[in-house]
Formats: sequence, structure tokens, C-alpha cells
Amino acid sequence: MKNKTTQILMMALLLGISCLYGRGGELTSQQMKEAFYLDGISVPSPGEIFTAINKVSRPNWAMLSHGGAAPITTNRAQLALAIGLLVTNGYIAVEAQDGQQVKNIGRGIMTLSQSLGVSQNILSRGNNLSEFADHSEWDSLRQELEATENEVKNTMVEQQDRNLVTLTSAGAWLRGLEVAAGIVVINYSPEGAALLDEPALARHLAADLEELSPKLKNDPLVIQVKETLMEIATILEQQDHHLRQEVFSEIQGKANHMIEAIKINSPTASAL
Repeated sequence: MKNKTTQILMMALLLGISCLYGRGGELTSQQMKEAFYLDGISVPSPGEIFTAINKVSRPNWAMLSHGGAAPITTNRAQLALAIGLLVTNGYIAVEAQDGQQVKNIGRGIMTLSQSLGVSQNILSRGNNLSEFADHSEWDSLRQELEATENEVKNTMVEQQDRNLVTLTSAGAWLRGLEVAAGIVVINYSPEGAALLDEPALARHLAADLEELSPKLKNDPLVIQVKETLMEIATILEQQDHHLRQEVFSEIQGKANHMIEAIKINSPTASAL
């Protein structure tokens, strides 16, 4: 997305967050500041990306994969990345109006959050997801999913685990990119291609991963994610804004390979 488009999406996201927090009271100025800068201004949520895609194409969301169980692992980096994947799958399930999958994904997010010790503030969000899914309240589900994502990230920040926020954002963006690239491959249009023409965003996320604590930064999975982001950025830069359909097939393949690695159960982990 171009800078102006990205800024518009982030303004919409910020307004959405303020409305969502209004369920339990007004969002304070400090919370607004944290929400706005949580992922960096240039990183829109998966829900905002899919909203933009809907304006230039009408994907068959029901045909897209939007399930997947939480991986069994004790690796904190993998847990945070997997939360990002599940959050994005949740947005896809909402677009597909698949209430049962939204409930399943909500439970998966809770499971991973418990493993990271950041679940105490989001239990009510999980209950809300189930309630809205039971009543097919899709707009409310979309908003509540966004609130759940930000609740998890805010709790990470409060617990001095901002590193986990970076990883969650990287996982969510990679999954969103995989889905969006696949949509462009099937229903190519210059407008749809332009939405994904963001090499600077991929490099920004890779740079954020480089700033993680030494233990997380040197995790083999995190190194893979960073390298994948840099490869995607290079592919986009080489096109010089003339993005062909086959380019997105390559990008989708790279993102998919990384996502499958994030989803793999750890052979040494006990059941969560």
C-alpha cells in the first residue's frame, strides 16, 4: 500500500480501537498512544487489509483456508508468531461468515495466550467472540476480534514483553500477505496488486525482528521469518511498481512456506 493509503487505514484502525475500548470505558490518551504505535504507524491490521481488498475484488472467502489448530510448543517466539496467524485466520473466518471457525480460533488464541502468560485480560473477549458467532453478528465479530488482538498486544506491553508484540505482528502480516497474494493471483487487477506493493513495510518488520532480545533474535524460526521478509521485500523492489501476476504467486509461496514452519508442533513440547 502507498503511504497515504496506509495512513488512512491506520486512522480507521485507531478509530475502531477507540470504539471497541468504549465497551468497558473510554480509551485514555495513554492507551490511544500505545494502540497507535503498537505495531508502528505503517503496519495495518489484517482486517484493514482485507477491507481494502474487498473494495477492489470480491474474493470467495468461504473457499479460503481459515482454520488451523494452535501449534503444540513451548517456544515463546513460535507461540507469538502463531497468535498472529490465528488472528488473521479469524478475520478470514469473519469474512467467510463461519461462526464455528471464529469460535475455534478464539479458543486457539486463548490457548496460546495462556502459554505466554498474557491471557488474564482477554477471557471476556473470548466469551464475546463465541456469543457474537452464535448470533451471526458479523460486524460485531470483526470489531471484537480486533479488540482481542489489541488486548493481547497491550497486555504484552504491560508485562514488558513488547518483543512478543513484534513477533505477533510479523506472523499476522505474513499470513495476511499470503492470503492477499493468493487473491491477486486468482483475480488479478492493477488496483489489487498496488495494495500489496509495500517492500518498505516488509523491511520495516524485518528490522523490528533484528531489534529483539538476543535470545529471540537468534531463534532459528525468527531468523527464517526475517529472511523471508527480506526476500519478499527484494522481490517487490525488483518490480519497480510493475507487479505481474506471477510475482504474487512467488510471494504467496514464500509466505506459505514460512507459515507452515510456524504451525509445526515441537517434538519436545508437552500438550498445552
